[in-house]
Amino acid sequence: MASTRVQVESPVLRTISDFKAKMTGGGARPNLFEVVLQLPLSAPTDTDTLQKSRFLVKAAALPASNITPIEVPFRGRTLKIAGDRTFDTWTITVLNDTDFAIRSAMENWMNTMNRMEDATGTQDPADYQSDAYVYQLDRDGSTLRTYRFHDVFPTNISQMDLNYDTTDTIEEFTVEMQVQWWEAIKGTGPNAGGEDIF
Repeated sequence: MASTRVQVESPVLRTISDFKAKMTGGGARPNLFEVVLQLPLSAPTDTDTLQKSRFLVKAAALPASNITPIEVPFRGRTLKIAGDRTFDTWTITVLNDTDFAIRSAMENWMNTMNRMEDATGTQDPADYQSDAYVYQLDRDGSTLRTYRFHDVFPTNISQMDLNYDTTDTIEEFTVEMQVQWWEAIKGTGPNAGGEDIF
């Protein structure tokens, strides 16, 4: 069965009104998001700590998408075909509250995998991996799109610098998470678009 290609029209003069008509909802804003972290059962924490992630994770990222090409040589040319999909490390930046709730939870999570004292820890991935969510929000608070990171676990908690000269800032730290895979889910807001990607 032959594939059908869509005919692309030649460029013509575009106006600011044309541009405005294509900007659905005024564009997604990078500061309108919410992160929800779920800790595994092996690293229990209270509900308040999990709720804090909705407010204290000040930076995150929507995931990159990678398929590594396989290059097959043929008579002086190279045919590129799709290879395996890979998933980048996912990094979040967290504001440190005075109770150290999220930092302590992350330290405890890592400690269940490999204890500081004797290098023992849980061996079953189901015991130390959990899911995390990023919600891209619209200006009315509705969800435009949800990204679910499956079976994440932290592999790096950054240092926090202390300095007598620093007086007008709040401590923050980053956490690097390994990701098994992710899925994208269409939001429920009136401006939500796109498709579910599993």
